[in-house]
Amino acid sequence: MNAEEPSLPRSRQANERLHAMVPGGAHTYAKGDDQYPENLAPVISRGSGAHVWDVDGNRYIEYGSGLRSVSLGHAHPRVTEAVRRELDRGSNFVRPSIVEVEAAERFLATVPTAEMVKFAKNGSDATTAAVRLARAVTGRPRVAVCADHPFFSVDDWFIGTTPMSAGVPTATDELTVTFPYGDLAATEELLTRYRDEVACLILEPATHTEPPPGYLAGLRELADRHGCVLVFDEMITGFRWSEAGAQSLYGVVPDLSTFGKALGNGFAVAALAGRRELMERGGLRHPGERVFLLSTTHGAETHALAAAMAVQATYVEEGVTARLHALGERLASGVREAAAGMGVGEHVVVRGRASNLVFATLDEDRQPSQRYRTLFLRRLLAGGVLAPSFVVSGALSDADIDQTVDVVAQACAVYRKALDAADPTPWMGGRAVKPVFRRLA
Repeated sequence: MNAEEPSLPRSRQANERLHAMVPGGAHTYAKGDDQYPENLAPVISRGSGAHVWDVDGNRYIEYGSGLRSVSLGHAHPRVTEAVRRELDRGSNFVRPSIVEVEAAERFLATVPTAEMVKFAKNGSDATTAAVRLARAVTGRPRVAVCADHPFFSVDDWFIGTTPMSAGVPTATDELTVTFPYGDLAATEELLTRYRDEVACLILEPATHTEPPPGYLAGLRELADRHGCVLVFDEMITGFRWSEAGAQSLYGVVPDLSTFGKALGNGFAVAALAGRRELMERGGLRHPGERVFLLSTTHGAETHALAAAMAVQATYVEEGVTARLHALGERLASGVREAAAGMGVGEHVVVRGRASNLVFATLDEDRQPSQRYRTLFLRRLLAGGVLAPSFVVSGALSDADIDQTVDVVAQACAVYRKALDAADPTPWMGGRAVKPVFRRLA
């Protein structure tokens, strides 16, 4: 290990303890130590604002906080105070809390395109509830998912489409079909091929690319014409694109939508929202067959709902979405300038909406490379930047951005050396980081 890299003996020990007890060494695969350079996977002790400290005492500027969930920064005072108030009042009861009323009212005021909402603890439960509801109201078995979007649920209907499909029955897997993002003709062909079989189209309304003009409206028309349910997964776009969701920004209203991540600023809360006609099928005030929509013991814990209300109020009153975009634009501009200045502008590439930036690491042939990603991450960590992505939080300061750009420039200087040698191995420090979705461990 180079002297300038952080020393992580306690983190390495903690990682070993985790692997001995927790499959994968983490409770989310994207947080696994295989996602980081060898011996440089810090285990976090605490966080404040845009900074985190590992168990070895090293401090980092953090990006992609909590897998995009902590968009206001760690331990945001407005959120933690709201949570503290509820903790002293009890967190879960045998009947609904008045907080559930207030949280639903706040959510529907923030996302006015939705007519009803039901809360959950994670995004997978919300998307699976949307799929079940779509199947119930249409009487159709198939689910059409966007093939260009990386993740929708831990449940079988989606995981069966990934390289980690072990344990998913083939019969279940065969009920999920895929369509490409941005291609209305291909989607119409799919719906025609499986005429009267597709219950829903589910996709993120946008990711690292903006929707082509007319695309989302075209999907809306296709769903209506073919009688299927249009579902927007707004786990990421919700709040980062607009506090009212991408559906508000682009002016296309889905039948159902799912929210999470930024909704609780790190507290466990997600939501399924949508048209009353559909959502009420999971309720008590309709004459039809009942749908088991969402029914979880902890789905409406009062402190998590209080966090969600505080997050929504903060976004609206303090213009957080605009701040995220401004910070992201400053960061993207700086990183691109630094990469170009070191001669790697076509190899270290920043992509995505300013509020949701990711980076690509390309090899000598300009192909995505996990080996070059390893080199890049290693140099970032050496400079005190923990960045599996460049997704910003509102707690970042201009000084944080400037320091990050300086560290990126230093990393790009090493990147240039590796490209000149046509081999990043001497700068990797060990095995390459690995994709999350892969068939073998």
